[in-house]
Amino acid sequence: MERIVECVPNFSEGRDMSVIEAIAKEIRETENVKLLDVDPGADTNRTVITFVGTPEGVKEAAFRAIKKASELIDMRNHKGAHPRIGAADVVPFVPVRGVTMEDCVRLAHELGKRVWEELRIPVYFYEEAATRPERKDLSNIRKGEYEGLPEKLKDPEWKPDVGDPVFNPKSGATVIGAREFLIAYNVNLNTRDRKLAHKIALRVREKGRKKRLETGEKIHIPGRLKAVKAIGWYIEEYGFAQVSINLTNYKITPLWKVFEVVEEEARELGLRVTGSEIVGLIPKEAILDAGRHFLEKQGRSRAVPEEEIIHTAILSLGLSEISPFKPEEKIIEYLIEEEHPLINMNLRKFANTLSEDSPTPGGGSVAALLGSLSASLLSMVSNLTFGKKGYEEVWERIEECGMKAQELKDKYLMLIERDAKAFDMVMEAMRLPKKTEEEQRIREEKIEEATKHATLIPLDTLKLTLEVLEVSKPVVEHGNVNSISDAGVALTTLLSCAEGAYLNVLINLPGIKDEEFKEKTQKEAEEILERVRREVPELMERVKERMS
Repeated sequence: MERIVECVPNFSEGRDMSVIEAIAKEIRETENVKLLDVDPGADTNRTVITFVGTPEGVKEAAFRAIKKASELIDMRNHKGAHPRIGAADVVPFVPVRGVTMEDCVRLAHELGKRVWEELRIPVYFYEEAATRPERKDLSNIRKGEYEGLPEKLKDPEWKPDVGDPVFNPKSGATVIGAREFLIAYNVNLNTRDRKLAHKIALRVREKGRKKRLETGEKIHIPGRLKAVKAIGWYIEEYGFAQVSINLTNYKITPLWKVFEVVEEEARELGLRVTGSEIVGLIPKEAILDAGRHFLEKQGRSRAVPEEEIIHTAILSLGLSEISPFKPEEKIIEYLIEEEHPLINMNLRKFANTLSEDSPTPGGGSVAALLGSLSASLLSMVSNLTFGKKGYEEVWERIEECGMKAQELKDKYLMLIERDAKAFDMVMEAMRLPKKTEEEQRIREEKIEEATKHATLIPLDTLKLTLEVLEVSKPVVEHGNVNSISDAGVALTTLLSCAEGAYLNVLINLPGIKDEEFKEKTQKEAEEILERVRREVPELMERVKERMS
């Protein structure tokens, strides 16, 4: 899917699994949609469901889920710890890839119109989809909750954005919006006292709190953290209180900052933070940012594989205190990415597969593998330099080189898969029918398109060698002398990567009819290879000097 929207509806049922499954089934069976997560909470009596898909697919799945909730959930019988206003309480659209916030606002407005017209449920719009400033904040719309909704609807200021101001006793109202990625995050405390948890929430949330002075005057004290909404509650299921947080923009206030500020406030009240939990999913960058922060606090290099960074974040934030935090189930990118059969093979299986009579994986994948090994070695040398006595002046620079090398390693690994898939696309085009003139025309177009794509993949591999070259220079010059031979091996491996990628560009060019494309691609490939051939030997001479 080139265009991906995420939807994270919250339903007011967290105990009856048959109801939750019926709602999830509607989403699961919608075309062009992938259900990622179903997270029920018994004490909150609320379920957060996460799914992604094409814009139209996600909009359709959201409607079907709202419709099923309106059939199975009766708000007149609902009790739970979480604020709510309706059966399908809140339905946000989140841009993930290839879509804008404006696209998500349009989806929200279209869905709201359909919900009223077909289900007769009043709809409010919030966040970026809001029709007036006071409705941007979800808590303003939900104030008074379901129980206060009949009176709220009588107030002209709270007329629904879509629908008549008529109370729907069974379904309440639904709030639909468009927003940036929201992280639902709860911090665990060593107390059962909800009031203490809420006191911390009031201090950290952006909205802040009111305080009465000795004179009787009330003043407003701003909260410590931007883009943070919070309340305190007690969860009987867990046996402790939590500061329950909606982090509305982790790029403004990072996850680790929320955790540490709650820790500070807890200590002031004689409490201790014992751990935390992510409700639903989290973007990979948010948890990587936390992991890097804690590695830095520990004086450790951040130039390590992302798996280690994530593991550090899980340990430091105590994300497995309530239940094991499984990255493959909680990080959104891991859930929506395609399978990677080649890069997940062990060495023997990859070598065995390579040695067989199948054309994939082939030389293009091996060239990308060589690039990943080169970047890995450079990261290794940087890690063997960072924190070592005698190299203090270059710690910061060498760590940056290692982090960049890790990023390049991961890009090369993906190119192993992309190269094999590109060849498979060419083969698929070759197998298209060619009996009629129209079929022949379509087949030729598909072959041309697929062959161009198969040429650009090794060109990408070749382009990355220039970035690795730039990383290698400070590593060769300043890296730990005891590991400088490893930097030399990285250079020779990089040269082989470039030579192999260049050959894979050349072999595809004769099958392409577009002469302008062929000329431009060959010229670019030759210029890159010429630079790599020139600079690698120069760097190798410096390696030998430092070895001697």
